Amino acid sequence: MENFTNDTLNINSLPKFEEVNFSSLHKNYIKVVSINIAITLLIVAIGIGVLLYFDEELQSTTSYLIFGISYSVFALLVLFLSLAGVKRRGFAVREKDILYKRGLLSSTTTIIPFNRIQHVAMHEGFFSRMFDLAQIQIFTAGGGDVKISGIEKEKAENIKGLLMQKIQNEL
Repeated sequence: MENFTNDTLNINSLPKFEEVNFSSLHKNYIKVVSINIAITLLIVAIGIGVLLYFDEELQSTTSYLIFGISYSVFALLVLFLSLAGVKRRGFAVREKDILYKRGLLSSTTTIIPFNRIQHVAMHEGFFSRMFDLAQIQIFTAGGGDVKISGIEKEKAENIKGLLMQKIQNEL
């Protein structure tokens, strides 16, 4: 039998992902997110308007005022938090892995080694296409799939090609 060893690693000498320079998402991605949020909020506002119109118990000035103020505060909060969250997102491609960070109140950094990637897809939504942006979706062996939105289309194609090349070399 071989001599089994299981030495302790010095965690202070491990590389720190916090020191990686993350690339920000394209500045136009905020416009895409804003448009999507505006459409969603408009649909919700129409639903509330229909409810107020057809429910006779809610047809009072007080109800309109309460719903109006509540909805306005809600809409501004959703818009602010979404846009602030977009500004905190970033990604980095290193020699052996890809990193994606996101989060406003709590931050999450996902590190995907190339040897765990099974498939890479690129998507372009309707509004993203208007701003020449795309989304990279990375499918992993463990099911920890990651979507990185708001990347310039050309850069997204290059990243997809690089990842596909890296996973072919891992086989």
